[in-house]
Amino acid sequence: MLLAFVAVIIGLALLVWSADAFVDGASALAKHLGMPPLLIGMVIVGFGTSAPEMVVSVLAALQNNSGIALGNAYGSNIVNIGLILGLTAVIRPIAFKSSILRNELPVLFVSCLLSVWLMWNGDVARWQSIVLLVAFAAIMGWSIWQGIRTQDDAFGEDIEKEMQDPMPLKLAAMWLVVGLVVLVLSSRLMVWGAVEIATGFGVSDIVIGLTVVAIGTSLPEFASSMAAVRKNAHDIVVGNVLGSNLFNGLAVVGLAGTISPLQVGPEVLTRDVATMTALTGILFIFGYGFRGPGTGRINRIEGAILLTVYLAYTGYLLSSTLPATSGV
Repeated sequence: MLLAFVAVIIGLALLVWSADAFVDGASALAKHLGMPPLLIGMVIVGFGTSAPEMVVSVLAALQNNSGIALGNAYGSNIVNIGLILGLTAVIRPIAFKSSILRNELPVLFVSCLLSVWLMWNGDVARWQSIVLLVAFAAIMGWSIWQGIRTQDDAFGEDIEKEMQDPMPLKLAAMWLVVGLVVLVLSSRLMVWGAVEIATGFGVSDIVIGLTVVAIGTSLPEFASSMAAVRKNAHDIVVGNVLGSNLFNGLAVVGLAGTISPLQVGPEVLTRDVATMTALTGILFIFGYGFRGPGTGRINRIEGAILLTVYLAYTGYLLSSTLPATSGV
């Protein structure tokens, strides 16, 4: 059991480092290849921070471990909104300046409703997984089109400031490859440790996925959000979360379900997916700015509401597992 705990700790540390190296390398490489800053932020940074979730869930699916795969994806989305955005807004209120990110809020909410509908019968079959991947491809296409046709956007301006001095091309390619390799290896190590801990304590793998694994794979988003808020780059904070959640809910679950159909327990739908959808709806109401572009924001009180929902959910999740662990 001690070895499993050590594996999770080392795996998480390497996961955070490798995800950061992977995103930095990919972003610098895209900059050298002439990709506009707005697209780099939307495609490379926004979705690149979800690389840990993708690798972990795919590896879990290959091992027929639906709990880790689903818990990681949906748990990360809950962490991103409730903990990361909530805590960030409590520290410093977040303004939604980017019109593109504002338009992604209803899209993200609809993607949550799509997940609810597809898994209503208690599983995620391969055809349902393909539907998720097709939806993700369509949203990606729409996002790229938006990025190409929009010349001036606050999100793109924030990304451009962050990338004024990108690393050399060869160094960027090296970090991209090294980051990806270490990402895969650290994910394998963490998944093994998480499964061993769940087995040893008699805790369901879905709970481990929703807590330890989800928080661990969300650390890159947390680190980048804390760095961005210190620089007053609010749209990078929002872009990281929205891009990551779209990727997790559609692409990560879709890829995992295509590899191996995923079994969905009733509690996943009524507890976990319901919480994710509720948090996304609250974020939509707070951040959209129904009075027009530039009016959306998350103030400290609203951030505290998001954070309270996350803490209440986590407390309920952990307390509901106590009967299962009390006999160990």
